[in-house]
Amino acid sequence: MLETTIAAIRPADEAAMAAVRELHGRLTKPVGSLGALEELSVRLAGLAGACPPPLPEPAAVAIFAGDHGVHAQGVSPWPQEVTAQMIGNFLAGGAVVNAFARQAGASVTVVDVGVATPLPTDPAAAPAGSDPAALDPAVTGPAALDPAVPRLVVASVRRGTRDFTVTAALTRDEALAAVQTGIRIADELIDAGAGILLTGDMGIGNTTPAAALIAAFTGVDALDATGRGTGVDDPTYAHKVAVVRAALARHTPDPADPLGVLAAVGGLEHAALAGLILGAAARRTPVLLDGVIGVSAALAAAAFAPAAVCAMVAGHRSAEPGATVALRHLGLDPLIDLGLRLGEGTGALLALPVVTGAVRVLHEVATFDSAGVAEK
Repeated sequence: MLETTIAAIRPADEAAMAAVRELHGRLTKPVGSLGALEELSVRLAGLAGACPPPLPEPAAVAIFAGDHGVHAQGVSPWPQEVTAQMIGNFLAGGAVVNAFARQAGASVTVVDVGVATPLPTDPAAAPAGSDPAALDPAVTGPAALDPAVPRLVVASVRRGTRDFTVTAALTRDEALAAVQTGIRIADELIDAGAGILLTGDMGIGNTTPAAALIAAFTGVDALDATGRGTGVDDPTYAHKVAVVRAALARHTPDPADPLGVLAAVGGLEHAALAGLILGAAARRTPVLLDGVIGVSAALAAAAFAPAAVCAMVAGHRSAEPGATVALRHLGLDPLIDLGLRLGEGTGALLALPVVTGAVRVLHEVATFDSAGVAEK
């Protein structure tokens, strides 16, 4: 599956991009007056191979959840059980991502790709307020995009990664299984009609492997790639940097071998998100990246297939320093910068109207000729 997905990813369509640039010159506005929105619309046309590109709707958030063996090293003050508890909160509609998704009319699919704590998959144990149908992983088709019903898909590869300060976080086969899970979820959501996918994540301690991935793929020092995550104090932050640095020294991951990098120092949600991005790129569907977890996964996707960057839109600039490092490496400019560091897909959801607006202009704004407006 991974090989065929990579083979289907193509560079941007230059003719479609040129056509959108020409169209912007005929719309009833000064050329360039929409700033970054104009170049975004050009990129989306290049991805779709059409002028104008299709409207990026409906939107589907895919939240991949997993736990991390490196949590044992004290890199986060939060107990690991919070990962599973937050999944219950997602399904009950009580998290920030749910509030923002309702505002945007986006569906929410939660994928357990490696949570350590058992989940309430029995409808009798469903969180208060959740719909038992949301616990059915067989729900596909248009029902999978119902913005009113968060959906859980159980696709666990293993119950959390190993501690990468001791051994590789995953075997290559486990990393591959997680990547292919992401590809499958992308296909399911696009087949159901999704016009844009948004990356989401949940996993206590997951900014530590994200920092390791960013350092491995970009070559920066661990200090430049590592942030404070949920807001750790100075001693814990210094320890976290040391943990990332030690893991990189132990494994010496090769950025030319993205599966090996994911196996050595990644997380199951990072690998699955890389697969989601690759799957969307193969289907010429845009992916709106969220925070540091999403952009660390994007680095892996770009290492698998450089042309996959054509499908990526940077939703926001995370407060995590590694996110800026990763975006610079990918050549992507974030649409908004609000100092966010929550994850879940929240920043991507806030940026979604910007992406939609960039395309809607091409569909709905009159040209000088059609509106009878004189040009300069």
